[in-house]
Amino acid sequence: MEKLLEIKDLVVHYKTSEFTVEAVNNISLSINRGESVGLVGETGAGKTTTALSIMQLIADPPGKIVNGEIYLDGVDLCKLSQRELIKIRGNKVSMIFQDPMTSLNPVITIGEQIAEVIRLHNKVSRSEAQMRAVDMLNLVGISEERFNDYPHQFSGGMKQRVIIAIALACNPELLIADEPTTALDVTIQAQVLDLMENLKKEFNTSLLMITHDLGVVAEICDKAAIMYAGEIVEYGNLEHIFNKTKHPYTKGLFESIPKFDEEVERLKPIVGLMPDPSNLPDGCSFAPRCPNRTEECTKGEIPAIEVEPGHIVKCINFIA
Repeated sequence: MEKLLEIKDLVVHYKTSEFTVEAVNNISLSINRGESVGLVGETGAGKTTTALSIMQLIADPPGKIVNGEIYLDGVDLCKLSQRELIKIRGNKVSMIFQDPMTSLNPVITIGEQIAEVIRLHNKVSRSEAQMRAVDMLNLVGISEERFNDYPHQFSGGMKQRVIIAIALACNPELLIADEPTTALDVTIQAQVLDLMENLKKEFNTSLLMITHDLGVVAEICDKAAIMYAGEIVEYGNLEHIFNKTKHPYTKGLFESIPKFDEEVERLKPIVGLMPDPSNLPDGCSFAPRCPNRTEECTKGEIPAIEVEPGHIVKCINFIA
């Protein structure tokens, strides 16, 4: 399959006068055309920073891409000017941000917000852009009669549908969804995920789904990358991640999820907390919490091992 997105050795730091936060540490990741990849990890793992790096939206200062290359359709986004990036954002790559409540302009109607994106990237008249905006509203299940309504007149789930309509208005090749269902209740979550899956198939859009919910990954992703303390510690297809789990952190995530076929008095949490990104330990960042750690785990660089084709584990004492 043809690669659409390729991230190579990405390093992102946030620097203040007192310390440096090592948010993303030397990660590599690729997404093929039409493929869905889930980026999974705890809060603070570096998932959103990775997404913002792809969009070239890291606030500088304090953030800075220290190293790495990000290729979209063969073009290194890190080398483009702001003028060139404006043509790409919303056109070739779009992002659904985490909170729909704060992603919409409260003083512009939702129809105009969709039409604005269409006009920005296409040479169309105002009336044609509005017609296409109406089509997008219908596509995400919102009546065209609500074209002139404002964001405060919509529920959280409806706002998220508007955000999806904006993100897909110009038929992007890559869609980045940053925890798009976190702020929604369970019923609406399922509706939004079904909508995204259907639209992805209709437009043949590649998807990077950022989430901490492995259930979401199982629902709509082809592959998964497990992220911890700014590193991808395990990567593979769903069979690798769900049925052939290797990394102790990935195993810990699964053990902390309740299972319908087992009766247990208490869930098994991962002991301890994620390390401070401004003071990461030497060796494996997960070692202080790992039940399999040895002295070797706390020294030097931990290699990424391909245990079988396409299944990569960053661990020297992984679970056989």
